[in-house]
Amino acid sequence: MSDTTETSNQSFEQAISELEKIIIALEQGELPLDEALKQFEHAVKLSRISQEKLQAAEQKVQMLIAQGGQEQLTELSEASDAPGASSHSPSDSPF
Repeated sequence: MSDTTETSNQSFEQAISELEKIIIALEQGELPLDEALKQFEHAVKLSRISQEKLQAAEQKVQMLIAQGGQEQLTELSEASDAPGASSHSPSDSPF
């Protein structure tokens, strides 16, 4: 598995944690130049992937807010159309 694939498969939290470690190592200034450049390049990849994941999450939240929960209601109504599903409508609920 390539380094880029491994990086893109990390969770947002894992990528941020690794990015923080790289930043600390670079700030200490004790890495040889070649290693520092390699770590910087990896940090840029982590930053881009983290930003993409954050933007995707923000878009999903905005979409769910805009739908006002309709997506969940649609899933429930589709489930009630399935064979063997209860014939009660949401208005029959005692709550």
